[in-house]
Amino acid sequence: MEVLGITGSIATGKSTVTNYLKEKGYLVVDSDKLAYDALTIDDDCINRTKQRFNLADGPIDRKALGRIVFNDRKAKKDLEDIIHPYVIKRIKDVIADNQDKKFIFLDIPLLFENNLEYLCDKIIVVYLNEQEEIKRLMKRDNIDEAYAKVIIANQISIEEKRLRADIVLDNNQGLEQLYTQIEALLKGR
Repeated sequence: MEVLGITGSIATGKSTVTNYLKEKGYLVVDSDKLAYDALTIDDDCINRTKQRFNLADGPIDRKALGRIVFNDRKAKKDLEDIIHPYVIKRIKDVIADNQDKKFIFLDIPLLFENNLEYLCDKIIVVYLNEQEEIKRLMKRDNIDEAYAKVIIANQISIEEKRLRADIVLDNNQGLEQLYTQIEALLKGR
C-alpha cells in the first residue's frame, strides 16, 4: 500500500485530479471535506470555533470565518489548532482501515504549510502557473484580484511546492495532457 499526498495551490486543478482518480475507483481522502465535517458535525470543533471567534448560534458561516482567518495570521493559526487534530485523526483512521488498497490518495491542499508530509510515502503537486491560478480563483469564487492574491499569499508559493514534490502533474497544457500524466503515474507504480 502506498499513500500518495496530492497538493498544489488553490485553483491549480487538484479537484480535477482527485475526481479523475475517484472515477477510476481509487480511494481519495479529501481533507477539505474532513475540515468541513469538523465545522458541521463535530460538536467539539464547532463549539471551540464559535467560542474562539465569538460566532452566533446556528451553523458556522464558513465564508465569513474565511474572511477573518485569511486576513489575520493568529486567527488562522487558532482555527487550524481546532480543526487539524480532527482532520489528522480521521486521515490516519482511513489509512489504518484500508491497508489492503494498492494506493490511498490524500487530497491535502495545505500539506506543506501544515507539515503533513509524514502522512505520505510520496507527494504529488498539481502545478499551474500563478497568473492562471489567480484567474481561475477569481472566476471560480467570484472574487476580485486583490482578494485572490490574499488567499494565495496564505499558502506556500506554487513554485516552491513544485520544487518540494516527488511527482509533478503539470496542468498548464490542458485536461488531456493532465489525464495522460495521471495514467502514466498509475502505470509506473
